[in-house]
Amino acid sequence: MPLTTPVATLVARAKARITEIPAAQAVDMATRDDVMIVDLRDPREREREGVIPGAFSCPRGMVEFWVDPDSPYFKPIFGQDKTFLFHCASGWRSALTVATLQDMGFPNAAHITEGFSGWKAAGGPVEPLPKKD
Repeated sequence: MPLTTPVATLVARAKARITEIPAAQAVDMATRDDVMIVDLRDPREREREGVIPGAFSCPRGMVEFWVDPDSPYFKPIFGQDKTFLFHCASGWRSALTVATLQDMGFPNAAHITEGFSGWKAAGGPVEPLPKKD
């Protein structure tokens, strides 16, 4: 049974109305104090591929709860006056995330257009995920 709205359509609609930051520009922005990179990938992806140094890990399924100050799951990092650059592996999950955050009224959210793969291709630094004891 075909879907009435495939995910590719949802992503295209999201990308048409959100702020997209090309990976090369995100690499340049990453050193700024007023920018926080947020990694939406799951732990297996992070373990396998590595992480952007200093990026904050926020599982895709918790974003709405972690950014809402009225949620019992609110994370104070999202209350900071920063530009938040969200990324996933290729830019689809992050596009949907930023569209949802925009709908919620969350300020200063953008996504890395090409995701983590674009970050690596643009020469952005990557480090292995620190092993937990």
